[in-house]
Amino acid sequence: MFSLVAGASSSVVVIRSPLVRTPYRFNRTPYRAVRTPYPYGVSVTISDMADVSRSGDVWTRPRGGRRPKLTREAIIETAVNIADAEGLEAVSIRRIANELGVRAMSLYTHIAAKQDILDLMYDQVAEEVLLEGELPDDWREAMLRITRREREVGLKHPWMFELSRLSPRVGPNGLRHAEQSLAAASRLADDPESMLAIITTVDYYMLGYTLREQHVREAGMDGLQRAQTSLVEQEYVRILMETGEFPHLKPLFDAGIVIQDDFEQGLNWLLDGIEHKYGRK
Repeated sequence: MFSLVAGASSSVVVIRSPLVRTPYRFNRTPYRAVRTPYPYGVSVTISDMADVSRSGDVWTRPRGGRRPKLTREAIIETAVNIADAEGLEAVSIRRIANELGVRAMSLYTHIAAKQDILDLMYDQVAEEVLLEGELPDDWREAMLRITRREREVGLKHPWMFELSRLSPRVGPNGLRHAEQSLAAASRLADDPESMLAIITTVDYYMLGYTLREQHVREAGMDGLQRAQTSLVEQEYVRILMETGEFPHLKPLFDAGIVIQDDFEQGLNWLLDGIEHKYGRK
């Protein structure tokens, strides 16, 4: 026979029949039918299932509490560790569950879909970007500290910028980071549009430079240096350098191309230009 079991936020039909030793739960739209591991005759709810019709985002939904050993924080920490070690493509609900030693379906007590995990990962990284305490009174020093921290966190979590291209939802820490950046810019500019232009310009510089650093790290500094040395030593390059066609390149080739970390220099040049535009308060 059938019995209807009402949960706090869901309902499910459980088959009780001698012909079905492991009962099936059939969905009331929009739930899915899923085999349960419970013994015959035990009525259960589907609080561990994803309700695909729920509105809102992961920060406003109530947290599940069915498995005390499994928490949202543990899920996201595990996801971040996987992404740090193997890249964003390695993050999946099944992989996270395996790392935590739980059933994959149990994660749905805490998240509705993989996108929730990506949103929370992005927000956790945004928390690492936040500066502790009060910002310096000087706009330039405040902007320098924020941008250095962004670069540091971006190099620590190389997948962060890849994830940003997937347009994750901005969470509480993302909003706090934006507020902190605007507060730094407000020490130089008065109107919101100028403040936004300042932090966007600095962000673009940091993003471009840090992505370049990531590529260098992936290639390996030794490998990149060998490639540049090989270029300088090639006969056709030396011949071209002697033609006079490359008066600005030739001194670099004569001296040898050296990779330098000039993030601070470029950032300060950029801030010089911004300060010249808006004037120091």
